[in-house]
Amino acid sequence: MLGSHGFMKTHKWRDSIGASINVEASGTAGPDLVCQSGPGSWPSEVYAESAVYPMAHSAAQDIFPVIPGDTDYRIFSQDHGNIPSLDIIFLLGGYYYHTSYDTLDKLLPGSLQARGDNLLSILKAFTNSSKLQSARERESKAVTNDYKDERAVFFDYLSWFLIFYSRRVAVVLHSIPIVIFFVMPFLLHFWDPRSRSCFAIFYDFVKGMLFHAAGIILAIIFPIILSILQLFFSNYALIWFAHPYLAFLMFIPCSLVGLLIPRTVWDCFPLSQDVSVIKKSEEALAEEARFWGAFGFYACLTSAYLVAGLSGGFLTFAVSASMLPAWIFFSLSIKSSDHQSLRSAVFYVIPLIPCLAYSVYFGGFLTQFLIEKMGMMGAVPPPYGYYVPDVVVAATVGVVTGWCVGPLIPVCSHWLARFSILQLLSHVSVLALALSSQFFPYSNAAPKRVVFQHTLVTTDVNRIVDSSYEFSVVDSNSLLFLFKYAPEVAKELHIGQELSFETANMSHRETWMGIFPVSLMFSQSLKFPARSDGILKRYRYFPHLSNYKPHNVSSDKSRRIYLEFYLGDLKEVWVAVLNITGPLSSWSFADNMLPAPETVDGGPPSYILRLSGNSQRNWTFWLEVKFCS
Repeated sequence: MLGSHGFMKTHKWRDSIGASINVEASGTAGPDLVCQSGPGSWPSEVYAESAVYPMAHSAAQDIFPVIPGDTDYRIFSQDHGNIPSLDIIFLLGGYYYHTSYDTLDKLLPGSLQARGDNLLSILKAFTNSSKLQSARERESKAVTNDYKDERAVFFDYLSWFLIFYSRRVAVVLHSIPIVIFFVMPFLLHFWDPRSRSCFAIFYDFVKGMLFHAAGIILAIIFPIILSILQLFFSNYALIWFAHPYLAFLMFIPCSLVGLLIPRTVWDCFPLSQDVSVIKKSEEALAEEARFWGAFGFYACLTSAYLVAGLSGGFLTFAVSASMLPAWIFFSLSIKSSDHQSLRSAVFYVIPLIPCLAYSVYFGGFLTQFLIEKMGMMGAVPPPYGYYVPDVVVAATVGVVTGWCVGPLIPVCSHWLARFSILQLLSHVSVLALALSSQFFPYSNAAPKRVVFQHTLVTTDVNRIVDSSYEFSVVDSNSLLFLFKYAPEVAKELHIGQELSFETANMSHRETWMGIFPVSLMFSQSLKFPARSDGILKRYRYFPHLSNYKPHNVSSDKSRRIYLEFYLGDLKEVWVAVLNITGPLSSWSFADNMLPAPETVDGGPPSYILRLSGNSQRNWTFWLEVKFCS
């Protein structure tokens, strides 16, 4: 990002760029995912028309801002360029990301070929597009409507083809399900006005929706409870990290139990419609209420996405849109067979197969990605931090299970919500829970990440005040876990069996400022003494900060201090993080614009800047503080 920032601030080509494609990797394997597109809908539209192996989800744009990471896409498309851009990322194989295991042999065969085919086709499409404009042309036209359409909806279907439509189309399309849900009681009343009240019909629909919502909630809660129980009986967290199938084996069966439980108590809550005066059986009315209730649940979620201005509404819209032909097929089949026959259930399922296939594809991809990333998502402080990754994965599996199986529940729950099936699912979860204790969280293919830093505190240009090793981890299995299962590390650091966080020297977060903001992901870091003899032999002079001319005070009572940074024997600095603590009013960096300040444990504000460069000459800068009377 330093390079992209420098390019956009200084390079002569910066105003001639018509579009940018940022190629990233968050793992070692494809397929590529377009996770960000903008400003406007034009970049994603070009991708939809030209990608050979399309994989893109506009829902990723809703999630990306909360992920603790960033890409060059932000520099080009938002901060310094307003350039129409695509952000394309390898997502799978994240076990090796940013480790010494991230080698060429880990690339899946065909991944780079697919990326090359996509990029060549997309580049040609961008080049030949009539909407390709330089920075001056974009400004002179005051940004066309195409660039203003910020929230286009796009998603691929099994990487076969990409579906794309604008925000304006989405407003109309995604509003249809909720309209159908509210209109349907009046239509049913119109077809049978003497015996059916539209208010009673709507009340039953709401009942069906609440039952379906309860099933989805229980499908999430049951895996969470199981994950917490597993941590009570296990010596470590992330038991599924190196064995993702364990997460599916443990959490899917109990999630299905939660999803089906509301069906078992349905009969305890009578319908509002009077069966004695309606020419339909009670079972037929119950199925109707359950179906339209589930349909209304997905319609409401689609509308919520729309109102929030998010782009992920296509996920629930696809479910509700697929349920309508399924219900039509089911209604036609029951004219010649029983409501609870296998034939009618099959007729209901067949139209749902394309939607279910997509749900399994997307949900499985999302879960696998999340499992791989749990090994580097940060160590939340205890005691609750120990449970966070397992709870997150369990909840995600529950959401995916509810999304994949939920549309089947209104009709197929008669077959699934039987005591014998619920008992079998419960036994499978318990068996998987018992088996999981025999597995270790990590392996050669899925290693544990440990952050190691040699910290030197210097004064003047050639004196070392303190030398130490700093250790930290970025998942919920703490350093005590590391020293227990990697005794050679403990031996090298002269650590005994009695080590605990209460007696050990803790490493403060400020020590890790050199890798800010990654340092925010650490907790319970430890510090151990280290020798400095080798450093003194290698470097005669250390980096040093000093005044290069007297400070001055202006008429508005602001004091400006002039500083010079001497790099010593360092030939270059890849990343230098300047952390200035105090109430700054201005500085000489970043066009004199201060960033939002950071605070550590309620302390004073800190302004953080990342620099890089060589030692051909010293770095000079000024800081300004304004004193209030």
